[in-house]
Amino acid sequence: MASFRLTRSASRALLSPSLSSSLSIFSSSSQSSSTAITSPHFGNPFTRLSHLLPDYANSRRHFKVSKENLSFLSNFRPGIVWISTSSGVADSSGKGDQPRSSSDNKNVAVIPSWIEVYLPRGIQPYAKLARLDKPIGTWLLAWPCMWSITLASTPGHLPDFKMMALFGCGALLLRGAGCTVNDLLDRDIDTKVERTKLRPVASGLLTPFQGIAFLGFQLLLGLGILLQLNNYSRVLGASSLLLVFSYPLMKRITFWPQAYLGLTFNWGALLGWSAIRGSLDPAIVLPLYFSGVFWTLVYDTIYAHQDKEDDIKVGVKSTALRFGDSTKEWTTGFGIACISSLALSGYNADIGWPYYAFLAAASGQMAWQIWTVNLTCRADCNRKFVSNKWFGALIFSGILFGRVFS
Repeated sequence: MASFRLTRSASRALLSPSLSSSLSIFSSSSQSSSTAITSPHFGNPFTRLSHLLPDYANSRRHFKVSKENLSFLSNFRPGIVWISTSSGVADSSGKGDQPRSSSDNKNVAVIPSWIEVYLPRGIQPYAKLARLDKPIGTWLLAWPCMWSITLASTPGHLPDFKMMALFGCGALLLRGAGCTVNDLLDRDIDTKVERTKLRPVASGLLTPFQGIAFLGFQLLLGLGILLQLNNYSRVLGASSLLLVFSYPLMKRITFWPQAYLGLTFNWGALLGWSAIRGSLDPAIVLPLYFSGVFWTLVYDTIYAHQDKEDDIKVGVKSTALRFGDSTKEWTTGFGIACISSLALSGYNADIGWPYYAFLAAASGQMAWQIWTVNLTCRADCNRKFVSNKWFGALIFSGILFGRVFS
């Protein structure tokens, strides 16, 4: 039901002769979905209609108008002062919310992403293939790079922002390339999983050949960035491609694809240091690298719980299936290992005290997401997964302030 209150100006408009052609609307009071129109503030304006509808006005004070005919009320723009509907407020989706299915509410409009709004139609499938509308993957890939670059900076000085910008672009390209490889290899699996069946290659928006061509374009741009680094970093960066290309196959082989993703996603912890120093300091970069691996085991295990039913159906593996009801105990152990490795890396780097204050805050954030996540709720798993960008930001802030004040 929708209830409208009309001001005096609207009630005058009701007396307009131009409405005589619309009076048949009021005869639809027997319709199932109807709206009552009243005006308690200025008397009942429909008593003035008695000259037009004497019999009807004398018998009833309230008139029913079918929802299909409500469009005529647009003539009363000055008069509508309040509208309420019993069907609730408009839908608004949060950043981490899962899309609503049409079976839940057929009238809820799907909000298009910025890709669909701003990019030409021919480019949109490629942008979706690179997951440009879902930046969380880029953040998770970029943060270990930023940690390492900042940790490698000279004590008392700010990090090399040009190098950070270069690695940021590299993270965007490498993440997109990884997604392209993943979608090409998993196109038959993606069609069977609710969350992935509309991906460009799986849905047929792009052919495998178009996906391969786009992958070549991404790798070419990535090579341009890699060539701007020193020789040691070029070799180290190129070696990560083996992990990038083999990771999508791991879910078919082992229950630990999340660990393999950790080895892949945190390669920047090694590369960032070498780009600044020209070599590696194992006492600092190895604990940093493995802290990222343990961190990935936390957030990607939570993420994998979204797909565990579909994974069982299609026969692929994950730590979510491996741990089952013991997931929170396992991820707690990984979280402790992550924080301990970060503390060891900072200690070996002789970093200042602010680092440990931010590390404590990051520990709280990780504990919150592990112990409050509802592993049976896809939307909550996704929200906790996305929240890891703040964990990465806290560690980066701690390294930045710790290095400046060390």
